[in-house]
Amino acid sequence: MGRYRNPILPGCHPDPSICRVGDEYFLVTSTFEYLPGLPVHRSTNLVDWEPIGHAIERSDQLDLSGLRSSCGLFAPTIRHHDGTFFVVCTVVAGAAGDAEEWGGRTGHFVVTATDPRGPWSDPIWLAGEGEIDPSLAFDDGRVWLCGTRLAQPGLWHHQTEVWLRELDPETFAVIGDEHVLWHGAVEGAVWAEGPHLYRHPEGGWMLLASEGGTFGEHAISVAYADEITGPYRGDRGNPRLTHRDLGARTDIWAVGHADLVDAADGRTWAVLLATGLRPDGGDSLLGRQTHLVPVDWEGGSPLFAPGVGRVQGEVDAEGVPDQVVGPDSFDDDFDGSLGLAWTGVRRMPHTFADTAVRPGFVRLRGGGEPTGLEDQSFLGRRLPAERVEARAVLELSGAGRGGILLRVGDERHLEVSVDDTGLARAVLVTGDGRAVFGEAAVDAGAPVEIALRIDGADAEAVVSGASLGTADLRGLSPVAAASFLGAWIGPFAAGEGHVDVDGLELRVLS
Repeated sequence: MGRYRNPILPGCHPDPSICRVGDEYFLVTSTFEYLPGLPVHRSTNLVDWEPIGHAIERSDQLDLSGLRSSCGLFAPTIRHHDGTFFVVCTVVAGAAGDAEEWGGRTGHFVVTATDPRGPWSDPIWLAGEGEIDPSLAFDDGRVWLCGTRLAQPGLWHHQTEVWLRELDPETFAVIGDEHVLWHGAVEGAVWAEGPHLYRHPEGGWMLLASEGGTFGEHAISVAYADEITGPYRGDRGNPRLTHRDLGARTDIWAVGHADLVDAADGRTWAVLLATGLRPDGGDSLLGRQTHLVPVDWEGGSPLFAPGVGRVQGEVDAEGVPDQVVGPDSFDDDFDGSLGLAWTGVRRMPHTFADTAVRPGFVRLRGGGEPTGLEDQSFLGRRLPAERVEARAVLELSGAGRGGILLRVGDERHLEVSVDDTGLARAVLVTGDGRAVFGEAAVDAGAPVEIALRIDGADAEAVVSGASLGTADLRGLSPVAAASFLGAWIGPFAAGEGHVDVDGLELRVLS
């Protein structure tokens, strides 16, 4: 019997997918517009995880430049078969018509590797315009791809259908007929998404999918068939797991998008996403995160969190050890190459961030505005907790500005910065527009210390030890922004000059 805490990964890690190879587990999650994309985590016990790489690790694999926030890399699935790891995913440009306006490559693709640390292959494109959430199943030498899309015509707004296609095991070309497997468990429910197919322990096949959308109405349901191609019949106890009946009166919300894995001891587990709610009912800045629940079987049906039927913040369970307490600081002195946690917006960090030019610093070449789709120079990492202090010392050179950015999206962020004239400013950008909530003058030619103290729905901006004021962060709500991502935090540079950052301290506050 061991004890662990949910979520099992710090910060925004939505749409988790998992597989086991021997005594090791491997997990991938969505990253949307951030690169490198699709982080790969490894564990030997399901409760303690380490990042080991990214499935999208090179600039020449994908081009996401110009995409809007919350577009890009949607809902990957990781599987292992015959010595090879497969990650299948979708590039999404947004609503109907956005892909043509954007002009980039969209649809499903698969990348492969013999070592989950990489290198990962170039994408093999599988088409799939207007479809999302692909998953692979391997069975007796055959390869199957399933996913979800809007039903045409639908019987109600955002009715979806889960489809299945067989792929050539060598070329991944579609072969044979398409099969529509399911329209969801509840009439009127939207977005039956995140489908996965498994061999049922009692024979036949089980389809797992989540419906209701990825926020408060999310719910996990299952269906069964004798053959992988169907027909599928829904479980009479659907949904098998949800918190939608709790409304906003819970601290764990929006439960769904699950994937199953069997441990070596025969136990079954599910990784899934859920969102935290603050005591006032507002959603957490951390966004959708990865949680873990045990799964048992009764009467042929999966019991998620058996005996409880809820995703809990603290879990006692057989089959896992006591979880190692996570770190309370995520500091980086930039003495060497950038760590795996750092990402860029729509481009790889190495295209604008350099740790070699000045040891102990990272130099950020100036980029586009944080509100724009041009090449931004934001070196960000996931906000790890609700209460955090970020601190960095910056030196500016040339025209422009630099500072710390707390980013949910292009149009939802908080900036604390100083420009080349010595003007320090704290700015909050939300759906209500742009608001400056603090200004001060500093020495334009000297290093400047910038700090951002986040306490749930509030933040204080501090420059050179002096407070610029506080901001209400509720306008950055991922739900209010219809954002699939929570907050990222880190240094940025905008304009024609560059910014040298003398380390970043990121501490979780008690």
